[in-house]
Amino acid sequence: MRRFLPATLLALLLVIAAAIPATAQDAENGVMPAPEARPSPMRLATTTIGDTYIKVVYGSPRMRDRVIFGGLVPLDRVWRTGANEATEILFTDDVIVGGERVEAGIYSMFTIPSEDSWTIILNSVLGQWGAFTHDPDSDVYRIDVPSGESDMVYEAFTMSFDEVEDGESATQTTLHLNWESTHVAIPIEQAN
Repeated sequence: MRRFLPATLLALLLVIAAAIPATAQDAENGVMPAPEARPSPMRLATTTIGDTYIKVVYGSPRMRDRVIFGGLVPLDRVWRTGANEATEILFTDDVIVGGERVEAGIYSMFTIPSEDSWTIILNSVLGQWGAFTHDPDSDVYRIDVPSGESDMVYEAFTMSFDEVEDGESATQTTLHLNWESTHVAIPIEQAN
């Protein structure tokens, strides 16, 4: 037992001593090693309508000289609505989305992009990677909304809510999806 303790202590001290030069060098340069960045970074869009908080977490891919809808993102097939993990949306209270009542909760959000409209899918299974394991039996809501052209070209896939001025109390908002020259507007309002 006595011989084991000094050997363990010596091994621990050697590991610490080996790590000091690398850490000291990074600290001297004022740079600490960062985790590898994702090519499609995570983004967050939030808003409040009345007392209802809405949050969307999504991966934001870039065009990178690619054709997006009808190319990288096939038409008429389920899409994760971003990159990496499936997009997630949170409603703290019941809301009306595209005319349909949606219960408070957190959902995976998928879409089916088509030529003139998109189907918005809210799914009960969280933490999905892409749309590879999407199970339609777990879809809680399917809502159709029109799609159109945006006023500008969006290099990055972007989700945003209408701006609300400080002090205003909005009872409705629109979730905007923009990428390439495509724009989709999803109306959301407080449920009574």
